[in-house]
This record gives sequence, structure tokens and C-alpha cells, in this order.
Amino acid sequence: MTATSPGGRAWLLNAMATVVLWGIWGAFSGLSPQHGFPETLVYCVWALTMIPPALVVLALAKWKLDLNPRAIAYGVAVGALGAGGQMVLFYAVTRGPAYLIFPVISLSPVVTIALSFLFMGERTGRLGAVGILLALLALPTFDFAPGGDAQGGGWLILALIVMLCWGLQAYFMKAANTIMSGESIFFYMTATGLALVPVALSLTDFSRPINYGADGPGLAAVIQVLNAIGALTLVFAFRYGKAIIVAPLTNAGAPLATAIISLVALGVMPGPVKLVGIVLAVIASLLLAVEPDTKDDTAVTAAI
Repeated sequence: MTATSPGGRAWLLNAMATVVLWGIWGAFSGLSPQHGFPETLVYCVWALTMIPPALVVLALAKWKLDLNPRAIAYGVAVGALGAGGQMVLFYAVTRGPAYLIFPVISLSPVVTIALSFLFMGERTGRLGAVGILLALLALPTFDFAPGGDAQGGGWLILALIVMLCWGLQAYFMKAANTIMSGESIFFYMTATGLALVPVALSLTDFSRPINYGADGPGLAAVIQVLNAIGALTLVFAFRYGKAIIVAPLTNAGAPLATAIISLVALGVMPGPVKLVGIVLAVIASLLLAVEPDTKDDTAVTAAI
């Protein structure tokens, strides 16, 4: 099934589901560490929350799993790049300021767009090109905070590694959808995420007090299941849509949803830079959403 088939807007429905789920997840993801449950253990909980949706979609697919070597390689690559990037991020935030690290990481769609343009021949119309450009301009503003100490330059290399990992992951996720089912992709993402749990445990400082109560791992599970289901809908967004559009839409839309939810539910007022980003992201999301799925005779190269 492609974006031009009768269900061509399936990519948009899945992309918007990812935006909503990751938006809610982003707004509340900081609660677990605030309640004394470290981020490395949050990763372990996240990996476990991937299991239920993986089993559900496999059951719906009648337990058909792509087991050929090429499918396994693509599946493991998608999972390893995503989970591995998260592992590097844990280390990066101990070496540098989050307000500089996350804007760098948020530019991962640049990698996806460049690779999709060069190797998949993906193009978009003028509306899509403007939307992509605005989304890329909006992304860094959501995690921008002025001032502070840069704590040396080592964090920049780590942040660039995470950006590269997640940009490559999105590209391989799209490429994998051409040779295997979305259910199989998500299964391998789940398996790879679980395989890295021992690494997360080894990075955990168990000498510090850890909250094992309901507002520790229990709260983390409720929040992280949103992340897991959002990852599943992202797989299908890439399956049915162009990576050159899906990547910037979800990467700009999710922080936009987080900002709105934080404003309404948590009473957090974004600063002027984030307000600019919100406006840019709204316009970008609208342009990307209305971009025709059919071939556009006026197609142009997406701005990078």
C-alpha cells in the first residue's frame, strides 16, 4: 500500500497519532525522574512497554514475522539506532547542558530528508517544501534556553551522534517498509530495545535512593506506554507516507503538542522563542498535512 492508494491518508492519521501520543508523553516524561526514578530505569520500563503493542500487532498480522536475513538486518538497524541513540543521550546529558543538546538532536530530520532525497528520490511540492523548511526552523526553538555553562565541547559530539542515529533510524524505517511488514519492524525494534536493557542497568547508579513505588516505575509505565504506541504509529506513518514529509511533521508536531499540553495542563507558559517555534510548527504542520499525496508536476526539492 502506498500513499497514493485508496487509503493514502493513512500516513497522516498515523503521523498525527504519533504527534498526539508523543506530545502527551513529552509533557509528562519529566515526572518520573522528578519522583526519584532515574532515566536509565525509565528506559528499562520503556523497553518493557514496547512488548504489549508488539504482541497486539503481531496477533493482528496472524503472527507472520519476516525472518529473511535482509529483513532482520533492517529491523535490528532500526531498533539499534533508536535505542542506541537513547543510550548515548543518557551519557550526553551528564556531560553538557540539555538546553544545547536537545536543539542539536531535534535537527535529526535533516539527516532523514537528505538521505531520502539522495537515495529514495523522494520529492515534495512547494507547500511541502515550505512546510519542511518551517518545521526545521521550529525544531530547535522548543528546547532553547539562553545562558548557562556549556561545560566543555565533548557533549556536542555526543549530541551529533544522537542526531545522526535518530535521523538514520527514520530513513531505515522508511526503507525497511519496502521489504518487510510494519509489524515485523516494530517487533525487531522491541527486541533490540530489550537487548539494551542490561546496558541501561549498568549505567544506573544504584547507590542513590531510587523510588520503587507507584509513582516510580508505575508512573513511568503509564507515561512510557504512550511513547511505545507512538513509535508503532510512526512505523506505519513511514510505511504509507514519504519520509521527507513524515519526519519533519512528527518532529515538529510532537514538541508543539507538548508545549500546548504543558501550557494547558501544567500551567507552563513558554517563553518568546518557544512561542515563535509554536507558530512556525503550526504553519508547518498545516502545510505538510494538506500536501497532496499524488504526484505533483510542480514538485521541487525539499529545503534542507
